[in-house]
Amino acid sequence: MTQNINQSSLEIAVQCALECEHCADQCIGSMPECARLCRDCSQICWTIAGFMGRGSKFIAQLCRTCAEICEACAKECSKHDNSHCQSCAEICQKAVEEYRKIATVGAAV
Repeated sequence: MTQNINQSSLEIAVQCALECEHCADQCIGSMPECARLCRDCSQICWTIAGFMGRGSKFIAQLCRTCAEICEACAKECSKHDNSHCQSCAEICQKAVEEYRKIATVGAAV
């Protein structure tokens, strides 16, 4: 993977982690399932960002798992009309697309 792809992927991972943290904070009392999924998603995105930053050989494998978690978070958040959930769903979906691309490229190497 080129440095540009790595930087772009890293930025998406960080954006997703931050947006999920914000959404979880907003949903913690009123929508516990949304908050839990956002916390899971945030944690895995922070983790994958670290692996990306180190150029780990396990990125492709982790991206497959990360995509599943982000997809679940996007699905849950998209059910809610408030802006923080909609923003979270949007960045989670971008992350899913990016992680699947990385997983596919990594599997081919």
